[in-house]
Amino acid sequence: MSVIAPSVPRTPSALSGDTTLVSWKAPIALAIFTALGILLLVVFARDGISTMRLSTSTDLLQLPEVELPTRATGIVVTLILALITGWSSWLVRSSKKTPIWSISVFAFLFLVGFLAWASAGNTIPVPGLLFGSLSLAVPLIFGALGGVISERVGVVNVAIEGQLLAGAFTSALVASLTGSAIAGLFAAMAAGVLVSFVLAAFSIKYFVDQVIVGVVLNVLVTGFTGFLFSQLLAPNSDRLNQPPRFDRINIPLLSEIPVIGPVFFRQTLIVYIMYVAVAAVYYGIFHTKWGLRLRAVGEHPQAADTVGINVAATRFWNVSLAGAIAGLGGAYFTLGSVGAFGKEMTAGAGFIALAAVIFGRWDPIRATLAALLFGFASNLQNVLSIIGSPVPSEFMLMLPYLVTIFAVAGLVGKSRGPAASGKPYIKS
Repeated sequence: MSVIAPSVPRTPSALSGDTTLVSWKAPIALAIFTALGILLLVVFARDGISTMRLSTSTDLLQLPEVELPTRATGIVVTLILALITGWSSWLVRSSKKTPIWSISVFAFLFLVGFLAWASAGNTIPVPGLLFGSLSLAVPLIFGALGGVISERVGVVNVAIEGQLLAGAFTSALVASLTGSAIAGLFAAMAAGVLVSFVLAAFSIKYFVDQVIVGVVLNVLVTGFTGFLFSQLLAPNSDRLNQPPRFDRINIPLLSEIPVIGPVFFRQTLIVYIMYVAVAAVYYGIFHTKWGLRLRAVGEHPQAADTVGINVAATRFWNVSLAGAIAGLGGAYFTLGSVGAFGKEMTAGAGFIALAAVIFGRWDPIRATLAALLFGFASNLQNVLSIIGSPVPSEFMLMLPYLVTIFAVAGLVGKSRGPAASGKPYIKS
């Protein structure tokens, strides 16, 4: 008696024993940038010498300026970009993934080639470029951290913009009245918590669509702060809108390291708090009981409820914590950067922070890196405008938003967030 075995579909992966799925997304993206490099750096190559200044006058070790022949640099960079693109295509054809380090090298070389092309005959102060990039990224990083916590626990936080704006307004008002920047910092956190409290109450307790609540809160906070600014702060700006700013704190020795010293270790208290916040949120989410409960509620609230976790309370308090962190980002506008509150001064930073959350795949470190990328894109347009780059100013103004759209739609593609994010939990 013979036994007939059930037929098994003979797919290529089944035959080879390799079930790894590879995507052509990386080679295609690299090919697009390589083509752009050929067009910009070779076809429309510029002559001259591009100078990169690496040190400031107060650095302990003075690095020499790097002079790059613009046309030759563009040609060499383009050849290397083409090689990396070809290698990436070969890896994908061999069912292998493109390593992250190769994409990082590609991005760095493309940036060097572009900066050399844009600054032909001029000098780019690299520490200043990076310092400005970090400064512009600080509120984005705080907002992204708040977004990561909120979405990891299952609540889509579209209201980051409102939390940043509320934090900026409240910190300016309280710091002006009390004469204390620290008081303004705590007031900003309280304002962020208040906005997130409304988001949590409507979305968790009354099951209102989280995205709609977030959008409404953004409009509400924008209108409310704009009204108070016009009626209260503007007529009494000397008394109500002149907050003290945090002074820069230079870390001994570290602040004198070339390039990274002026960028990371000559900052204000809020920036140093940001460093701690990034490390604390990452460690807390992935290495503590708090983080385990948070992720469990965001992935499978019913299972979390079964083992005794209060889903509603966990979501409520973590959304409030997210609002407090985002409020710190708002305080940076008035206490660390601009120095006074301005109407709608966040200018969409909350939405870019939300994009950083998606680009960073709901990971605090990756979201921080994404926010730094957006900050760099924003500051690059300022630096190139100062040195008289041939790139149209209109394009440079669009650059941060183009990077945001490309990063979310092009680089991330399909990515899965927390399974229960945006879904109300109704206890059965």
